[in-house]
Amino acid sequence: MLFRTLLRVLRQRWHRYKYRFVPWIALNLSQNRRTLRYVPEDSKDKIIPDEDVLGTLLKVFQALFISNFSRQTDILLLLPEAIKSKYRDLLVTHQRTEQPRYNTQQQKIYKPGEVLFNTLGFSISRETSSLISAGKGVFVTKGFVPKGTVVSMYPGTVYQKHEPIFFQSIGNPFIFRCLDGMLIDGNDKGISKVVYRSCNGRDQLGPFKMSDSTWLTSEVQNPLAVGQYVNNCSNDKEANVCYQEFDVPELFPLEFKQYLPNIMYSHDTQSPLRCVVLVALRDIQQGEELFSNYYTIIN
Repeated sequence: MLFRTLLRVLRQRWHRYKYRFVPWIALNLSQNRRTLRYVPEDSKDKIIPDEDVLGTLLKVFQALFISNFSRQTDILLLLPEAIKSKYRDLLVTHQRTEQPRYNTQQQKIYKPGEVLFNTLGFSISRETSSLISAGKGVFVTKGFVPKGTVVSMYPGTVYQKHEPIFFQSIGNPFIFRCLDGMLIDGNDKGISKVVYRSCNGRDQLGPFKMSDSTWLTSEVQNPLAVGQYVNNCSNDKEANVCYQEFDVPELFPLEFKQYLPNIMYSHDTQSPLRCVVLVALRDIQQGEELFSNYYTIIN
């Protein structure tokens, strides 16, 4: 009886884990061609231009910054006067838009998911996956996602090919491998969580946070940072989003880095910060679950 109970528990865990277990996916490639994505070469692995990715992130991060303006005091004190003036003007415009709607002199405080909906026209969240025994998945809970839209981000610590990740990788289904061999550990538990928090505290410059650590908690500051919970597609569930790598430009606004859900493992690396976004492959309706291709085949 004990053995049968143990076997049942192990089987349940396997069914949840197999959708993220690379060898299992590889063994099933020939039977499941729809789970693959083909690109002719590395340089073609872009659904939308990097400029569009950057534009979307800046748009969302600025909206989050303005919506939480009262908590940005320490940051604003250190910004150039011209930038401070720009944000004050944006805040005034925002308040003028909100006051007729709510007939109040106080700024309405929106939750991050509401800010995302007001900015891009949709919101997403983690819910129980529609795949049997797959655990959590990511759903469009409100609105509509047009084709070619950045719909999510893959959070985590970014490792160069030569950097140590062995202990973090044990039993970890959330490690994303980039085309150039860089790794992103999107696990929000255990050693991975400790490492990310440590790097986050290490890189902070006064009031300026170089990354967002709230994706490790239940109170997420950046509503896009749930991409590690997007499940792999299947024959029954075709992919509707695709991973796209994006290097954060050097001139990225310092005040917006607090919303980036990624951080480099090494403090002294000269490489730009690597992020991975998920881009809609088609129009996605409210209520749909997001599914990606875990495998990209480069011909």
